Amino acid sequence: MSKRDYYEVLGVTKTVTEVELKVAFRKLAMVHHPDRNPGNKESEIAFKEVNEAYQCLSDGQKRAAYDRFGHAAFQQGGQGGPGFGNEFGDFMSDIFENFFGDGRGQPGAGAGRGRGGAPGRERGADLRFNLEISLEEAFSGKTEAIKIPTSIACEPCSGTGAKPGSKARPCPTCGGYGRVRAAQGFFAIERTCPNCHGRGEVIDDPCPSCSGAGRVTRERNLSINVPAGVDDGLRIRLAGEGESGLRGGPSGDLYVFLSIAPHTFFQRDGADLFCRVPISMVTAALSGEITVPVIDGTQTQVRIPAGTQAGKQFRIKGKGMPVLRSREVGDLYIQVSVETPQNLTKRQRELLQEFDQSASAENHPESAGFFSKVKDFFVAGAGRS
Repeated sequence: MSKRDYYEVLGVTKTVTEVELKVAFRKLAMVHHPDRNPGNKESEIAFKEVNEAYQCLSDGQKRAAYDRFGHAAFQQGGQGGPGFGNEFGDFMSDIFENFFGDGRGQPGAGAGRGRGGAPGRERGADLRFNLEISLEEAFSGKTEAIKIPTSIACEPCSGTGAKPGSKARPCPTCGGYGRVRAAQGFFAIERTCPNCHGRGEVIDDPCPSCSGAGRVTRERNLSINVPAGVDDGLRIRLAGEGESGLRGGPSGDLYVFLSIAPHTFFQRDGADLFCRVPISMVTAALSGEITVPVIDGTQTQVRIPAGTQAGKQFRIKGKGMPVLRSREVGDLYIQVSVETPQNLTKRQRELLQEFDQSASAENHPESAGFFSKVKDFFVAGAGRS
């Protein structure tokens, strides 16, 4: 039993658009859906037939194959069967070209624009700009003015590449396709047109300002908005601010990669900031108050209790970095390091020696406890030997 024409199954013509095709499919699918026709074999067969037709015609490549070869395009493993000769080989070449390019690692001439696309109009390249900011600027945010050398559309020719008053014409070698094809037995080989270099058009009278490229290199001034709370490595995309496309093609994008310069006082961990503050041995022993910097440019006081040990952290809530696109704020952690006195005078040495002679385990509980455990360790080891 021969298959019905897919267009006939869906009740549409060959000029049907994608939207019209989808509408027709939905109507028929609802009519023949198994849930609406339980036990109806005819509706079940019709539903499968409608589904098969839509799956073929909604796919651009399958539809093109079906329009040229009918149901035979999908028979015998997709080889086209006898009688198709080089024509079906050409079609398969088109498909391979879309996937694998022109053999030089480049996408095919039809990629991205199709046969009906605008020939020669290529998208501009994306650009990258590295921007280093300070931690303070990352805290508060800023607007940065930058200058980038880039390609922009040529004004005299409006990006067409042709001298004002003239225009490009279809390439006579490839007929505007941008590819030339040579048949070798069953197979057909396509390659970039050597005359127009894949653009599909030639310019007889190029624009003197851009030499036919349709764009010129200029330095552009741009303004970048850096939001508060950005982190190192963040990427900001500016759509359409990259290189202009060839001959009126769309512009690429500009990607700004942020890096944050090392800070004199602070180290960052997410939204939290850490600051190492050296204090004197006397302050650590007797208590005191120290003044520490805050990232917003202010200062704050931190009370150091008596007997503070090296490495002790003090948390100052809400004095860290803002969280990007949020009202949350991190914390500031002050880590103290007790500084051992240097270059002591004779009298200072005497005072320290007097203190050491009068000190007890209560004055140094941590060291006393450690060496007590060391003593017990060696005593136990001697007992086992």
